[in-house]
Order: sequence, then structure tokens, then C-alpha cells
Amino acid sequence: MQIGQYELHSIETGRFALDGGAMFGIVPKTLWNKLNPSDDENRIEMALRSLLIMDDKHKILVDTGIGTKFSEKYKEIYKIDHSKYNLTSSLEKYNLETKDITNVILTHLHLDHAGGVTYKEGNKHKLTFPNAAHYVQKKHHEWALKPSKKDKGSFIREDFKSIEDEGKLRLVDGYAKILPNIDVIISDGHTIGLQLVKISDGINTLIYCSDLIPFTSHIKIPYIPSYDIDPLTTIEEKEKLLARACNGDWILFFEHDPVTEAVKVEKTEKGYAVKEKVSL
Repeated sequence: MQIGQYELHSIETGRFALDGGAMFGIVPKTLWNKLNPSDDENRIEMALRSLLIMDDKHKILVDTGIGTKFSEKYKEIYKIDHSKYNLTSSLEKYNLETKDITNVILTHLHLDHAGGVTYKEGNKHKLTFPNAAHYVQKKHHEWALKPSKKDKGSFIREDFKSIEDEGKLRLVDGYAKILPNIDVIISDGHTIGLQLVKISDGINTLIYCSDLIPFTSHIKIPYIPSYDIDPLTTIEEKEKLLARACNGDWILFFEHDPVTEAVKVEKTEKGYAVKEKVSL
């Protein structure tokens, strides 16, 4: 897909699984299980889908997947699987290595979004993208350093400490244009200071939805993960984004939907719904 000067490509970095009830909050299993079938441990399959944005000067990656640092115990708990999809092989399709990435935009620092920024060599965390500037919202970085008891387990401090120690951290303060035709939209419902990435040339627009709308299923307003720290804010943010997406014919790109990469949406009598599926 081409937007302005950029080529956009979907980058699959792996698969993992989380409890379906946690991913859909108050929605009964009889409803969400029809859309996202669970295994015998109530886990649903989830993609770890990044976005590669390229022009003559930039090789930009939005989010990095969960990474490869986890013990066998955690791999089993979260069903982490890199056998079919992984970062290295996905980048190779475009003749790229991790050292070629110039910019990494992190929507937030939860382990399934930022875990791939480092790998372990012995006991040391090393940067996966040594030549890249890493962009994080300032207020989210502050939150990640002192998270609540509810979401403390979602962060791996060594990841973002390594970025800072290597001088590759770039803190973004609120709504901002990070690069030409690339802006960020702030969302505080899932976690404080999550940044959605917007790529637009004034005609075509794509939004990297991150955890505001992780699955196609979450287009339905009441479908909100229990992980969100402020679900009422999530509702407001989803409604605002979906209205803008309808009015502007925007593409919504999903990080965690294991089947659908992206869609356009429409307003119906029953609420927002998929108008058409889009492939990059």
C-alpha cells in the first residue's frame, strides 16, 4: 500500500494468546467465542502485527512484537509462538535487517508491543534496532516507570531502560508530527499516554489502532478488554475515532487480530461495523 511517499507493509512478528474473558471484559463468552474461538484453557489466538513504513530515507517500524526473551514457562502460559511468523523472516521479505530500521514508534511499552526492542545476550539486554530512534509518549514513559498495581506486570523495565541507556529514546509530548505525514493521536483508556499512529497524505489515511481497537470484534463499543485502566475513557475514544474513520474513509489497522489486517468502517443502525476488509 502507498500513502504519500511511503510504502506500507504488514509485518508479522509472531503469535501469542491471552484469556478471552480478559480481552472482552463484560461481554459473555457465548458472544465473543463465536468471533474469537478459545482453546481448552480459555485463551484466544492473537497476532503480533507491526507496521513497516518506508521511503527513500526512512525504514520505520510501529511496535515490535513480544520478543524472544521469555522462559519456557512464560512461553507456555502465553502460548508464544515464532515458528510461523517472526520479525527476522518478515523483514527479510523486504531485504531488510534489524540494523536497517531508522525509527521505531512504540504505541506503548506493554511487553507484547515493546518486548521486541531488545534481545538477551547472556544476561544483558541489547537493542534489536541499534540504529533507530525510539519514540514513546512522555507521560506514558513516566507511567511505565511508576505503573499502578493493576498493570505493573505488563511492563519489562529493562526494555525501555536499555533504549534510554543507549541514547535512543525520543520522548513525544502529546499530539505531534513525528515524521512527514506521520502523526500520533493520544489515547488514555487502555493505558496512560498510548499513541495511535496516523499516516496520511490528505487523501488516504491509515490508523494503527494498537490496543484501543485490538481486534475487528472490538469495533463494537461495549467490547473492551479488562486490561484497560479506564474503560469509560476507552468508550469515548473509540466512538470519536470510529466517527472520524467513517467520515474520512480511514483504514483501521489491527495489531492483534489473527485473521484481519485492516478494515474500513461504516455507521449502521446497530452501531459501527466493517464496511470492507483491506489488505496491505
